[in-house]
Amino acid sequence: MPKHDSNKNVISQLASAQEFFQELRAIIQFSYDGIFVTDGEGTVLHVNEAYERITGLTIHDIVGKNMKNLVEEGYYDESVTLLVMEKRERITINQTVKGNCKILVTGSPIFDQQGNLFRVVTNVRDITELTNLQNQLLKTQEKTLKYKTELSHLRALQIHNDNEMIFRSSEMIQIIELAMKVADVDSTVLINGESGTGKELIAKLIHKHGKSASKPFIKINCAAIPEQLLESELFGYEGGAFTGARKEGKPGLFELSNNGTLFLDEVGDLPLLLQVKLLRAIQEKEIMRVGGTKPISINTRIIAATHRDIAKMVEEGEFREDLYYRLMVVPIELPPLRQRKEDIPLLTMHFIEKFNNHFGYNKRILPQVIDKLVEYSWPGNVRELENVIERMMVTASGEELTTNIIPEKIWSKTFLPKRGTKLKEAVEQTEAYLLTESYKEYGSWPKVAEVLGVDRTTVFRKVVKYNLENK
Repeated sequence: MPKHDSNKNVISQLASAQEFFQELRAIIQFSYDGIFVTDGEGTVLHVNEAYERITGLTIHDIVGKNMKNLVEEGYYDESVTLLVMEKRERITINQTVKGNCKILVTGSPIFDQQGNLFRVVTNVRDITELTNLQNQLLKTQEKTLKYKTELSHLRALQIHNDNEMIFRSSEMIQIIELAMKVADVDSTVLINGESGTGKELIAKLIHKHGKSASKPFIKINCAAIPEQLLESELFGYEGGAFTGARKEGKPGLFELSNNGTLFLDEVGDLPLLLQVKLLRAIQEKEIMRVGGTKPISINTRIIAATHRDIAKMVEEGEFREDLYYRLMVVPIELPPLRQRKEDIPLLTMHFIEKFNNHFGYNKRILPQVIDKLVEYSWPGNVRELENVIERMMVTASGEELTTNIIPEKIWSKTFLPKRGTKLKEAVEQTEAYLLTESYKEYGSWPKVAEVLGVDRTTVFRKVVKYNLENK
């Protein structure tokens, strides 16, 4: 072969090798995983850009230095390169870089033709984010286990498995204790509380643990039935008492609940005329049917409930004072859910389990969602919480209830005046809002003054100014 052809072939091979080397260097440089190369003695020869990005170290920090020195200087907690040099095999470890970056490193030995260790190539992956996610998952599991444990403990403490009564707050513990005390007697009970606080559940609890537990428990909502029909519903009527009446007459709820319990929900809406008849039924233990002439003896326990301020209604002549005191033999005041926030996580877990069983789901809730629910004021109380949990469960696309499906009204707690409002009006609106919301939570203007950091005189003056007395 002519000499110039041989030279030409060598040059071509050299160019191909150089092109291959550049291609290989580009692949290493732009690899998403970090690549770290040392010689057989542990001296750093090369690192790619991904390694710099993952660890925060630069080529100038480590190239040309020996791994033993880098470990001693605190760059690494340990070196996979040194382990490979010792074991002469592929090794994988978790490594900490400069005390905070967690990486997963795999070191692989490369031997020359004589079997000597020539290079150690290390593949590097960032597991800092994975570690954070793992820690977050552990915290989530711990919180979930905590809530489940509390719920199980609570159920174990429930009296005779009254598992609808879900609570842990000291306020509710006192109420349940009082309800259990009055269950054994037949005294009249008046339960007061906002709508959705569980007044009917307390009434049922009293009945269930009383002497008449095997007898009827009958409920009537005094606000839901027209006044002209309410009397006949409560006291019954004789045949022909009015147009459309049955010939044989009809017993009322007092008779149907005889020897049992009659629960008069929203008793504050009872018309004055019927208040007289109710008072007689309680005092005389007898009733008179509409159109009847003979009194009927009854032995019915009365439990009444209302969300209204009956004491104020008495002052205004809207409710009979004598009936008020007859109903108030044992008063039970149910606090709103916003005043017993420690019950919200347990109630939430209870409703999730309830709807999982009902719909055949297996859904769970993230702790941060529960935290957000605890922050909300819940004007509709336990009933509103139950409705929100049901809505979240049926609308959630996955197995987890996350913050992005929390209803807007729960997120929108912050009050902002409308754009365009004059500054003075905006200040007044904000003051009125803070006063109103604080009173809803604490139920006392002196307490509101304390929480807002102003004197009582200022609070009372602004209450009058903004007409908040009846809010």
